[in-house]
Amino acid sequence: MNQSSLTQAYATKPTTHSLLLIGLSLGYFIVLLDMTVLNVALPAIRSDLGGGFAGMQWASNAYTIVYACLLLAAGSLADRFGAKRLFIAGLTVFLAASVLSAAASSLTMLITARALLGIGGAALLPASMALFAHAYPNPAARARALGVWASISGIAMAAGPVVGGVLVDSFGWRSIFLLNVPIALVSIAVAAAGTRETSRRPEASFDAGGQLTAIVAVGALTFGLVQGGAIGWSAPQVTIAFIVAAVGAALFVLFEALGKSPMLPLGLFRVSNFSTGLAAGLAVNFAFSGLLFLLSLYFQQTLGYSTFAAGLAFLPFMLPPTFNPMLTGRLVGRIGPKIPAVIGFVLLTAGSLVLLLAKENSSYVIALIAQLLAGFGVSFAIPSLIAAVVSSVPKEQAGIASGALNSSRQLGAVLGVALLGAIANSNDSFVSGLHTALIVASTVLLAGGVLSLLRLGHRGR
Repeated sequence: MNQSSLTQAYATKPTTHSLLLIGLSLGYFIVLLDMTVLNVALPAIRSDLGGGFAGMQWASNAYTIVYACLLLAAGSLADRFGAKRLFIAGLTVFLAASVLSAAASSLTMLITARALLGIGGAALLPASMALFAHAYPNPAARARALGVWASISGIAMAAGPVVGGVLVDSFGWRSIFLLNVPIALVSIAVAAAGTRETSRRPEASFDAGGQLTAIVAVGALTFGLVQGGAIGWSAPQVTIAFIVAAVGAALFVLFEALGKSPMLPLGLFRVSNFSTGLAAGLAVNFAFSGLLFLLSLYFQQTLGYSTFAAGLAFLPFMLPPTFNPMLTGRLVGRIGPKIPAVIGFVLLTAGSLVLLLAKENSSYVIALIAQLLAGFGVSFAIPSLIAAVVSSVPKEQAGIASGALNSSRQLGAVLGVALLGAIANSNDSFVSGLHTALIVASTVLLAGGVLSLLRLGHRGR
């Protein structure tokens, strides 16, 4: 089926659109659920498997590192082999890795299984974005659909901490991974029956050099940040890790510049919405994931909350993304992504600054206000950036564009957990370290907001 007939088939079948929304949203639902549900379980995992503060960082980052590095290749693979095929394959891997995570008998085994989860998760998001780009060729309609998708997916962010708290208190931390199994099975069935395959580009070759150097660069950088906070920034292995990361990054750029089929064509960075969206997305996830990690420890280790109470405490952070993206999607469809994105950064920065008032015995009201601000900020910023980036490139490169954006976002998540965690852990008092980390996060968010204001266009291409 050629591109025009495929677009017409989608455009004339509302039922297909509904099934597509359900299938893609459930797939990304478990990806987000796995990220948010883990944070409240970290103290229980540490108590059972050991590993200390650095071990918790690796349990969180093992998934995100692989996820971030493979997103670029997954975007290319979605364009080459078909988005539907890749989406279902990713769900299958995610399901199997969830079972392995639940069966982990050591921290090393859990970290390995979490890395496998990253492989499955990486396949899901670019494939879903490519399916959206083909199903909704009109930018305004696509923005509205992405708003619905983001809201359904946002339920995972709200449900994750609460469901995680209930499961960990009632059945232990292993149950949080088994929760993925029935959801993945339903998503596979719906996606198989309710979606059509996208057009393919079989002539594209796999960028092995770019993929390998990306993994080396991100992995070495994360190792240096985590170990620097644990053993000291002047340690020889930390210095070597940063050197390896720099060399890997330089080689990655070289491979992408000279390769015949780069997974990230450098020419895309000449498009303002694309390059700005990637940088802004990194800033959002840097702060969001880093604060999510640190707040879980603050609630449980500083304020003494139980796992279930800590999960409930995250609700103000997680509830806005369940409904606000639909409003954001409509707003972006009318006025473009620039203003909603800037509003998101302003709210996120305000939330981070309010958290500076948190002390060892502070009232929960401070965290409540800060989380509401940050939650609304995320739900304004992310849908706007997705719409800006995906609409800035031709439809046949939608998989690459969405993979690049989400790779940038997850790289920000890796750096946020590693760097902000290292800053918090390097102080004598956790609260004092938390405050320093918040200042760093606020600075990054402010920079992202200014960049979006100056460089993000009102429309796509």
